[in-house]
Amino acid sequence: MLLKPETRKIYLDLGYGAKACNKLKNDNRDDEFLVSRIIFLTTYDPSVDLEKMIDQHHLAEHICLNIGRFAKQYTTKQKSVKELDPMENMALVESLKLLFNVTHFCPQRTGAFSPALPSILVILNKRPIMASKPLEAPTNSLVNALLNLNLAGRENVERMFPKVAPNVNLDRLLDILDKATKIYVDDELEGMVSPLLALLRKLYEIAPEEIKSYMKGQLLPSDADRKQPLGRAETLSARLLRLSSGATTPQIRESISTLLFDLSDQDATMMVQNIGYGFASGFLFSHNVPIPENALEAWSTSDSNASNPKASIESSKAFNPITGQHLDAEPVVEVPNMTQAEKEREAERLYVLFERYLHLVLFGIVTLTSVIRLRQTGVMNVENPVATAMREGRFVDVDDDDSD
Repeated sequence: MLLKPETRKIYLDLGYGAKACNKLKNDNRDDEFLVSRIIFLTTYDPSVDLEKMIDQHHLAEHICLNIGRFAKQYTTKQKSVKELDPMENMALVESLKLLFNVTHFCPQRTGAFSPALPSILVILNKRPIMASKPLEAPTNSLVNALLNLNLAGRENVERMFPKVAPNVNLDRLLDILDKATKIYVDDELEGMVSPLLALLRKLYEIAPEEIKSYMKGQLLPSDADRKQPLGRAETLSARLLRLSSGATTPQIRESISTLLFDLSDQDATMMVQNIGYGFASGFLFSHNVPIPENALEAWSTSDSNASNPKASIESSKAFNPITGQHLDAEPVVEVPNMTQAEKEREAERLYVLFERYLHLVLFGIVTLTSVIRLRQTGVMNVENPVATAMREGRFVDVDDDDSD
């Protein structure tokens, strides 16, 4: 009944929101499941007073308590997933979904849910991640809950990156991302992996410098990746690059490209250096980020790291700025020696091909957009030489008698 807005209005007008909050504190998984679902549905009603429910009826306190009860099973009883009652998992998912919605619709009270962070991290690290379903419930709900919590406070930063093992929580999230990019297809990637990428961006913003360097090493192409054009390997960074250019997953494409831009310190030149111009250009142009004129030259020499002290590439080898591949690893192309006359004939042949391509554009067989994009990106910056000659006045009229 509460799926209907009209019924939700009656429920709230009768004052049952306060009673539901009080019921939520019961140490009973059936009550937790049902009451959390009821309050979750009421969060979509514009008349619900979430601040009052948090401040006066202890909604945040009860949610944190219920999530904490679940986490204790891993720290005290050392239960395995198989030993857990299915209702416990279902109740946990409802509590996490409720936490997400309340923090989404009432962000000014997000701090009240910080006590749930240690419990969420315990569950995230203790639950095994299935290779076939890495983001099945409650893992996806745990990620979503972390995404809305206020992680920027000093205490929460220390919880996310504990001194004893600063990378433990980050490694868990990266492991989930690694498994998810291997198994999920387009539609699943859009809905399930996008929040995880957003969470990684959020963590990068608040992470200490040593953690930021670690994230760069895990997510940006390594020296081994550059033995071939970037995006060809089977590493996590290569899969992310391939997904960053996917035509059927616009949300994932944007999320990954933005994450890579952040990992490049939001510097266009460094982004080109890190992932190659081929992968960086689309994002930079779509976001109107200017690229220095020397970007393609700066990283094509072996002293590129010296010219950019912020560079994340450890190798001093020269690499192709377009593909990101080491120059010494590129296949050698045998180019025959040509006389000047042969070079002129080859240039004439290319010109004819170019003219034919323009005809295809005029007849609608090839889109002009593709030509414009090539010119905008600098990949193709050519002009019909006949038109150039006419504009420069290098054509003269001749009589028929002089045509010989």
